Amino acid sequence: MMEIDRSNMEDDDLELDDINQEEVIIKTHNKINQDLNGEIIKVDVGYVEVRLTTLPDMLADEAGLIHGGFIFSAADYAAMVAVNEKNVVLVASDCQFLSPVKLNDEVNFVARVRHKEGRKRNVHVEATVLDVKVFEGEFKTVITDRHVLKLKLLEEEES
Repeated sequence: MMEIDRSNMEDDDLELDDINQEEVIIKTHNKINQDLNGEIIKVDVGYVEVRLTTLPDMLADEAGLIHGGFIFSAADYAAMVAVNEKNVVLVASDCQFLSPVKLNDEVNFVARVRHKEGRKRNVHVEATVLDVKVFEGEFKTVITDRHVLKLKLLEEEES
């Protein structure tokens, strides 16, 4: 497969044939704990599949219920990788937890970038266990020039 470094390219710079032939290099969230946030199974431009196998550390109670925060975290991770820009951050989400998840479930997430406007990306994420949809959400993201911790947002507001 052909490998393309897209770090300095605009969306319009890629030809359709290049997109279909390129090997996607993951540019974001490289230090994330995939045991707690899911393992990338498949990635393409604007698309990712992530699998999260639930662990005892994720339990909310003795009945085997997994805390929803771990499901949200894996969905957020999938959205970030679908956008796949070094400095992508989540700014809002609208999510529904549709069915409970239990210990040892394999939760499969599919994230697709659905809308682009300037630096903004909207990503739709669905998660299933077997054939049951357990989660669905819309994630609004923004791509920043610098790392979010290096932005001077508060200083600029006060000026």
